[in-house]
Amino acid sequence: MEEELAMLRQFIGQLQDLLNLYGSPLPPFDSLQPFHFHNQQQQQQNHNNGNNNRWCFLNLDDDSADDYCSLVMAAGKSGSFKMLEPCKPPPSKKPRKERNRGKSLGTTSSTEVMQQEIWKEFPEDLFEAVIARLPITTFFRFRSVCRKWNSFLDSQSFSQHCAQVPQSNPWFYTIAHENVNSGAMYDPSLKKWHHPTISYLPTKMIVLPVASAGGLVCFLDIGHRNFYVCNPLTQSFKELPPRSVKVWSRVAVGMTLNGSAASGGYKILWVCCDGEYEVYDSLKNSWTRPGSMPSCIKLPLSLNFRSQTVSLGGTLYFMRSDPEGIVSYNMVTGVWKQSIIPAPHHLSDHALAQCEGRIILVGLLTKNAATCVCIWELQKMTLLWKEVDRMPNIWCLDFYGKHVRMTCLGNTGLLMLSLRSRQMNRLVSYNVASREWLKVPGCLVPRGRKRQWIACGTAFNPCLTATA
Repeated sequence: MEEELAMLRQFIGQLQDLLNLYGSPLPPFDSLQPFHFHNQQQQQQNHNNGNNNRWCFLNLDDDSADDYCSLVMAAGKSGSFKMLEPCKPPPSKKPRKERNRGKSLGTTSSTEVMQQEIWKEFPEDLFEAVIARLPITTFFRFRSVCRKWNSFLDSQSFSQHCAQVPQSNPWFYTIAHENVNSGAMYDPSLKKWHHPTISYLPTKMIVLPVASAGGLVCFLDIGHRNFYVCNPLTQSFKELPPRSVKVWSRVAVGMTLNGSAASGGYKILWVCCDGEYEVYDSLKNSWTRPGSMPSCIKLPLSLNFRSQTVSLGGTLYFMRSDPEGIVSYNMVTGVWKQSIIPAPHHLSDHALAQCEGRIILVGLLTKNAATCVCIWELQKMTLLWKEVDRMPNIWCLDFYGKHVRMTCLGNTGLLMLSLRSRQMNRLVSYNVASREWLKVPGCLVPRGRKRQWIACGTAFNPCLTATA
């Protein structure tokens, strides 16, 4: 230990002689306490005296003398021990924001280099397969990278990759009561609202979403005259030719695909209460009247227009009220069928839905002053409705004593319910498969704070490659 201290004194003495030769003397070693260098007090005194000859010393504990001596000895042998320049002040502590900014810049720089090296060797034929599996919102950011990625929407191979990706939760295209000339899309995966602008839709009349299939949404103007088909994500748009049958009464609309994707074409059916109906085929781009309503189906149909049409296996299902039940039409065979199914008691605002091949009924069950949202499933053997779930009781307490109205905005596994009264405006989603109830964030006016009242809407499976 004494030998090491002697070497330390010799080293500091040599350093002091060197500094005396070039100026800026070092404080005498004897004035320093052994193994303790109080730099804070020295720096504060130098700051008050305006002295620019600042020194930075280590602040070591008593038990670190051995480590410090070994450090000096190693530095003397290797020549790598560096002191601060005499006239250069010690580095001042930067604010946290500046330090974080420097770290982020350094990280970004290294990350960019790493990404360039990775993507440089990435196989070209895998780009489409990877991008097809990105979330929908992420893809639209990637489109701005280059022209090649932007052209994926028109690529046949990219369409095939998208068809191989399992479908996620459907999105909802809705129309607000206060803003009927523009729609709002809700993404349940991100719980976020989007406000697209479909420039091709007419602006001088009200156009409502009435059906969907394969990522396409079918619109009908409020006068029940003109049909439009559009992909809300890509703005692919088409105005259908005029109908051959001039019927201006209210109609129910259904939509199916010819195959598993919109690329194989689609068909649209409209039917009114007096039994008139027509089918549109996108491959022929024309309306046809396959035949007349069979005599076994009672006319008028008394269709429940509050319920959207359910598409299941190429067959469309419509709800009727007199007699209560379901009317179906097979888009492949052109056959109409009718099923008399009595509705549950005290039921109102009910609508059809489907999930995994099952037909579901959702509606408001009101008894005395209590109101609850209930879910029923159609039993195929008995053709009766069986209750399978109810909204949580704590949520139903908000409906007590209120005149609540309900609109079902989606009917494909994931339902969105718009519940409203004079004192309430609420959106709720229900997953039929998992029986999960969730509250949906309110749809606000763009760049505003006013919560919109959702009047109508439909569910659609988001698809980047579906063309009208």
